[in-house]
Amino acid sequence: MEHYDLVIIGAGPSGYAAAMRAVDFKKKTLLIEKSTLGGAGVKNGALSSKTLWELSRDMLAFRKNLERYHLEPPKAVWHEIQTEVRKAVHERISLYQSHLNELEANPKYSNYIHYVEGEACIESDHIVSISTLTEDLLVETDYIIIATGSRPRHLPNIPIDEKYILTSDGIENMDDFPESMVIVGAGVIGCEYATIFSGFGQTKVYLIDKGDTILPFEDPDVVAVIEKNLESHGVHIHRNSSLSEIETKDGKVIYKLDFADGEQKTFTVDKALVSVGRVPNYENIWKDAVPIKMGKRGVEDHETHTSVNNIYAVGDITADINLVNVGELEGRYAVEKIFGEPKKKLVYENISTIMFLNPEVAGVGYNEKSAQEKGLNYRVVTTDYSTIARATAKRNTQGFIKLLVTDDDEMKILGMRVVGEQASAAIQAVALLISMNKGIEELAECVHPHPSITEGIQESVRALLGKSILKSGLLKGKVSCYCYDCQKMEKVSMY
Repeated sequence: MEHYDLVIIGAGPSGYAAAMRAVDFKKKTLLIEKSTLGGAGVKNGALSSKTLWELSRDMLAFRKNLERYHLEPPKAVWHEIQTEVRKAVHERISLYQSHLNELEANPKYSNYIHYVEGEACIESDHIVSISTLTEDLLVETDYIIIATGSRPRHLPNIPIDEKYILTSDGIENMDDFPESMVIVGAGVIGCEYATIFSGFGQTKVYLIDKGDTILPFEDPDVVAVIEKNLESHGVHIHRNSSLSEIETKDGKVIYKLDFADGEQKTFTVDKALVSVGRVPNYENIWKDAVPIKMGKRGVEDHETHTSVNNIYAVGDITADINLVNVGELEGRYAVEKIFGEPKKKLVYENISTIMFLNPEVAGVGYNEKSAQEKGLNYRVVTTDYSTIARATAKRNTQGFIKLLVTDDDEMKILGMRVVGEQASAAIQAVALLISMNKGIEELAECVHPHPSITEGIQESVRALLGKSILKSGLLKGKVSCYCYDCQKMEKVSMY
């Protein structure tokens, strides 16, 4: 029986990152994947959906530019869009595969990495079985990392067939743009797909929202911009509604909604997309005799360590944040914890996120809603994109920067949201300062390139310090600063 220092089950973002970190430690590592190298981070997930979003955004911008010159915009061809997405997925998988091939062929690394396509099962804490197309194997290992990812959540009352009633797994197999589509779930993924299909301009999109606003975890000012844009591109939001029935009949999807005011309505569309979260892939990964504890949302872990001494879990299979960058972080951290000593604790407060909406929304740390739930007093500045020269030059001034700091002389950064063009590019400096537990002085004195979106962050910091170029409160809706008192639950203008 072959012996390994580490066996990693799952070669998605977290498993692949863990394997590469183990190579750094010169540990004999076996990486196992039963389906697609790269996992949902590549196929039917992050890369494929974001490629769709980029193509949709290009099409939307193209249509706007043609309208400016009074030209009739062409229609997007689904087959061409589909081909481009598949090319992107293929390129990424090929990159990973080529990298693995080079590692296995290079004498410097070949003793430390071995990749197998097959289905793995943990037989005991040190034995893993692998079923491949040609043989069944048993291997012995000192440590195991489970990185088997997640899949779209199904609801018992929704008959998903991946033809008419779809999850994100079935989107790319459609034959054409549907004329109409209902999206069940108004969270991030649901709103992203509403943005994508409305952006192409060939699908009437309906979005079911059980509350009175989409994205219930976000601040009202962020939601207002996204809702306005969705509706301006023809998205109909079913507010305060719950899905009571849905079925496929004669090649159409018929769904019934119960509204909060007691009204019931029935609608007919071509397709339905169910977007109600994801569930971890843990079935048949370990035998009953292996005492890995499960919680409601996934494997219970303490800084990636499971209830079994030598078994770790990373990525979407755990109850932590389900993001590619978080999965990679956890994968690397688990290996460092096993074979070394992590230089710093695994924390999630400075994780940067991006929502692929219209416009894009980037965030890090607290927003106002979460700060208030935590009972924090804070100071906040909001700077409108119309004050930023780069946004003016791009002829797209929709959006804003909102920065939260502690309500004291130190003004340590609590969090930031950027809504608008190039939002993701503006977030990293603030994420770094949050991780360093720093205040805002460093940002105020940086010399930013001009014109750039990051100049808006600098001006926001200057406003909090009382030395901005555009003074807070003078230009309505442009730059504003205020304090929030969690005891009184009220906002007070700073200037």
